Amino acid sequence: MSNRFIETVSHGLVDVPGFQVSGVNCGVRAPTNRRLDLALIHSLFPCNAAGVFTSNAAPSATVHLNRKTLAGSGPFYGIVANSGNANAWTGDRGLDDAREMCRRAEASCNVTTDSFFVCSTGHIGFPLPMKNIRKGIQKAHRSLGTSERHGLDNAQAIMTTDTCEKRVTVKIPYQDSIITLSGIAKGAGMIDPNMATMLAFLATDACVPNRILQTILKSAVDSSFNAITIDGDQSTNDTVLLLANGNSDIKINRKNHILYDQLNSAVTYVCGILANKIVSDGERTTKVVEIIVNGAQSNRNAEKVARAIGGSLLVKSSWFGNDPNWGRIVDAIGYSGAAMREDRVDMNFFEFSEKKTRRSVVVLKLGKPVNRNRLIWKEIVSNPRFGIEIKLGTGLGSYRLLSTDITAEYVNFNKSE
Repeated sequence: MSNRFIETVSHGLVDVPGFQVSGVNCGVRAPTNRRLDLALIHSLFPCNAAGVFTSNAAPSATVHLNRKTLAGSGPFYGIVANSGNANAWTGDRGLDDAREMCRRAEASCNVTTDSFFVCSTGHIGFPLPMKNIRKGIQKAHRSLGTSERHGLDNAQAIMTTDTCEKRVTVKIPYQDSIITLSGIAKGAGMIDPNMATMLAFLATDACVPNRILQTILKSAVDSSFNAITIDGDQSTNDTVLLLANGNSDIKINRKNHILYDQLNSAVTYVCGILANKIVSDGERTTKVVEIIVNGAQSNRNAEKVARAIGGSLLVKSSWFGNDPNWGRIVDAIGYSGAAMREDRVDMNFFEFSEKKTRRSVVVLKLGKPVNRNRLIWKEIVSNPRFGIEIKLGTGLGSYRLLSTDITAEYVNFNKSE
């Protein structure tokens, strides 16, 4: 909760007035697989839109097409998405299939061409089963609705290795009205900074110009989806989309800086919660670790340190073993490429707590281990969630990253598809 917005029980994108959604099975994975695998999101009102996409040099057909669609003038009306097949490394056929998914969704919803975005997630290198998807889009259109069940099915239809759906909704009171912002996401593996096999769809009934919407979303993504890592793999399909249909008639602009700040904070919050849910649902992981780096020469240097620690297989393995192995952490600091001096480094381990106070214990002080705290170190890193704070003592730069441990079960789960 915030004094600027209120988090409510989320039913998904159906919480936002003017949006209807569905999630159906159409056999993307296999004709006999009954999992929901096609999601449709349709706004009854024209939308402005913003998007942030993977930095992978070999993006999927859907990412190629979405970038082009977003560069258009709009208006936009929705998103069609499938799970079970990434439509990546599929060449010209993949682009044709992605275009067809958009056209069929647009025709079903009776809206203009180039007004739908398309997303895919799943196995790479296989063509989409378009015969099934064509039927699936028709089925999804017939199934559109605004009930709690519609919201749940919609969120589940984009899941792959996720163990649960991920949904967040907040309300922004304004005078006698309310702005609603809701988001859904999927992701559990192939998660690394600059996004990874993750999709996130946000919707609001605020009236927001495209340029402002893009600025707000980009900032929110940088501090959330781009600040998590599970396994160091970066996907071909990462996509975060935000649609604003203006149904509330509340206009957001920079002149009304209070309302602008409220929406900015709300989008950042929703993205942060969804990113947290993704890390917490990491494939066969057992711990979530918050890495905070302060006192770096620059923010970029702080980020280098956080990513080196969060991406180290040795460090992640020690977390799984409940081993407070600070030696591996300082090794990662050393090879991160960040400016540092050994005799200035402080390190603390801390526990998460719902209260304002939390237990924190010193590991290093000015580069020297405080060994009397060794037993407490182990207690803290044995928790399913804990944090590490590094102070480099070389400047004012800072960065925060969420990471996980790595387990034998993760390797076994991912040894083949």
